[in-house]
Amino acid sequence: MSKSKAPSPELIFNTINAYQRTEALRGAIDLGLFTEIAKGATTTDALAKQLDAPERGVRILCDYLVVAGFLTKADHSYGLTPDTALFLDKSSPAYVGVATRFLLAPDLAEAFRDVAGTVRKGGTLMEEDGSVTAENPLWIEFARGMAPLIAPSAQFIAELVGPAQGPIKVLDIAAGHGLFGIYVAQKNPEAMIFAVDWPAVLEVATENAQAAGVADRHHLKPGSAFEVDYGTDYDLVLLTNFFHHFDVPMCTELARRVYGALKPGGRAMTLEFVPNDDRVSPPDAAMFSLTMLCSTPRGDAYTFAQYKQIFEEAGFSKHEIHPAPGMTEAVIISHK
Repeated sequence: MSKSKAPSPELIFNTINAYQRTEALRGAIDLGLFTEIAKGATTTDALAKQLDAPERGVRILCDYLVVAGFLTKADHSYGLTPDTALFLDKSSPAYVGVATRFLLAPDLAEAFRDVAGTVRKGGTLMEEDGSVTAENPLWIEFARGMAPLIAPSAQFIAELVGPAQGPIKVLDIAAGHGLFGIYVAQKNPEAMIFAVDWPAVLEVATENAQAAGVADRHHLKPGSAFEVDYGTDYDLVLLTNFFHHFDVPMCTELARRVYGALKPGGRAMTLEFVPNDDRVSPPDAAMFSLTMLCSTPRGDAYTFAQYKQIFEEAGFSKHEIHPAPGMTEAVIISHK
């Protein structure tokens, strides 16, 4: 007979202290620690010289990162794990350290300071409408900082779209950095992309379109996704990480606008955190609801069944879901 695990406060203490893990990682990124190790500074004295910092601080931080799983250590020499080598070395094309500019932005972090108060209110304690306040500068940080982290999802959507036979017209709603539309344009030389977002955010999307060589096919529709004139006859509408900011009635309103913009046979492709019907699995998708509780007035993470209802009320007739390999999100394709 197996013994049941004795009660332990370990999870409680580890969760209370989790902010230390966050700040240790941010500190290492800000110092360029992972990049210096990749360059060959693998001992505390070598790192101290490269970082212009006392050896004591370097040693303590490095040892902490070993225990936390971000570094390896052998014979007083530190090394990168496969994950940190790929994602936290600034010389890597997959470097994602810039994502801290958005993910750890002061306004977002502050939104979690009083979860009890947020629960009592039923929505964010941030000023105005929180992260969905009109022209919130937070989304400029998102556009500039999150592109490397989002790139695999954008590539996955481009693969799902596939190469079209001839011209296609694509509406990219809440385009942000623009990568979703840009990757589709790169895969389809005759694709015309129309990006919707706040004007200052679209400046970042334009920079990325220019860098990707598709600026001549990347057009802007600045303004609110609930107000701007989309136009009509789109083959494809991209709705990436946007629905979760709003309640079901607003999501349905948006889906109706999308339905009206699509040509017959057109598709809406929605990238989202989609929890199972039990709403506690898979873990990352399920826990995302708390992010929306704390940062928006009425946002949530919705199940596939809820998205089907939203799109069916808007007029769509067929839906399919594609989990993104190795990622926490899924793509829902709704057909007109």
